[in-house]
Amino acid sequence: MKSDLNGTVSLVTGAARGIGRAIADKLAANGSRVVYTDLDAAAAGAGVSPPSFGLELDVTCPKGIARVMDEVAARCGRLDLVVNNAGINTMAHRVTVDEFPREEWDRILEVDLNGVFEVSRAAARVMKRQGSGRIINIASIAGLVPLRLQCAYVAAKAGVVNLTRAMALELGPQGILVNAIAPGSTLTAGTRQLFYDATGSFHEKAQRMIDHVPLGRPGTPEEMAVAALFLADPENSYMTGHVLTVDGGWTAGYTRDF
Repeated sequence: MKSDLNGTVSLVTGAARGIGRAIADKLAANGSRVVYTDLDAAAAGAGVSPPSFGLELDVTCPKGIARVMDEVAARCGRLDLVVNNAGINTMAHRVTVDEFPREEWDRILEVDLNGVFEVSRAAARVMKRQGSGRIINIASIAGLVPLRLQCAYVAAKAGVVNLTRAMALELGPQGILVNAIAPGSTLTAGTRQLFYDATGSFHEKAQRMIDHVPLGRPGTPEEMAVAALFLADPENSYMTGHVLTVDGGWTAGYTRDF
């Protein structure tokens, strides 16, 4: 898929690797000037070709977000697209809600939900002054169909889903489109280490996950990036408040025989 994003400025959070990196690269390849942001500033900026550039960004720090927005305004003059991709989960606490540690709940909600809120509110101020802009939030199928033993992640991503819809209602009159992508299981460096490599910590569970996917495989970061490019395309100008599910059919219904 090709799109004409020449003249636009995009900012992607969590862009050092995985889905965030693939999205940032896809936007840049289609002409956007992309600000690659991540806690790991060196990794975010590695291999990035001008006029795109990398910056350090902690999505849980409002002052840091404001500094980044000020720098983007100074260097680029505008901000057309924000992709809220930064997120975390836990493998150390796959337990029922009565045993789930409050500090782990707070840690995950702070990044996965509050981080989306903080970056979006800062971006919306810039976009309202312009009278245009787009925000794409990376949710999850876990925000649509809850998964067991992941109460904090499920709650955060469900929050992202309805935050997306709420922002679409609020910001649409100012010319700002807000949509989300809900990825299914995606083949990243992290999921390889956990599931998809033969030496993965939970390799024995990988096939059980894939058995629920009609396409019979995990997605790739590049496939998520194509979905983001579709939502970013200037010709896609009447879609807002939508959650685009990219999961190989995982949430379409039961696939196992009973």
